[in-house]
Amino acid sequence: MASIFQPGIYKGKVLFITGGRSGIGYSIAEEMMRFGASACILGRDAKGLQESAAALEKSTGSKCLAAPADVRSKEDLAKAVKACLDKFGRIDFVVCAAAGNFLAPISGMSENAFRTVIEIDTIGTYNTLKATLPAVRETKGAYLHISATLHYAGTPYQAHVSAAKAAIDALSNVIAVEEGPRGVRSNVCAPGPIANTEGMKRLGTKGREIERGIPLGKQGDTTDIAYYALWLFSPAAAWVTGSTMVIDGGQMHIRGTSLPYPESVLDPESVKELYKGKL
Repeated sequence: MASIFQPGIYKGKVLFITGGRSGIGYSIAEEMMRFGASACILGRDAKGLQESAAALEKSTGSKCLAAPADVRSKEDLAKAVKACLDKFGRIDFVVCAAAGNFLAPISGMSENAFRTVIEIDTIGTYNTLKATLPAVRETKGAYLHISATLHYAGTPYQAHVSAAKAAIDALSNVIAVEEGPRGVRSNVCAPGPIANTEGMKRLGTKGREIERGIPLGKQGDTTDIAYYALWLFSPAAAWVTGSTMVIDGGQMHIRGTSLPYPESVLDPESVKELYKGKL
């Protein structure tokens, strides 16, 4: 990517990222740091977070602060923002990547389970916005919200995540409108299936089954999202706000779900009854 992005383009800039210990969040931090940014990564696993920060510094040569925090806690986020400002003096870019997921139908999901994902994804994003906004206004910075494509269709077993991500998309659009006059930008990235992430492991769908439904024939990589962030936070995207970038290899245009339908939502006997005399 050095041939595309200018070395040191983010020197002196500071990235604040929730869900930065692993997966997409880690990859965004790593690529931004390769091009000069300092980073503050957040997560609930304090030990794992320290290990990730050390690994990021070693691989990039830039500074990284580990700030243990649960995005559901306003107090945790306030402490993390203060720690970031104390160490680096500013916050230019915020990535909201903290998320939770599991497979469950509405009929079999408890209210508490539904609420947990809403609290991590939606309330966590809201809390992050509230905690960082004063600092981001100072730098006329930008937000990137990691969403999904699940809510673009009725995806079985993903009502909780679909609701949470739809709300995040709306929050981003409102921030774009409310804060645009102050020079603050806000955008969404909606990844499709990204290989070797915690989310894909939890969903449990086999890679080849997914890839058959992707026009480009393969799952994405975390760097596919990170490279988008590199561009989005750069001067090249200075007039981009209130947008959603779908990065899914074209998947959303040919189907709504990677699960076989209606087999995925009915028991075998019901499927046989449904198709009796039709096949």
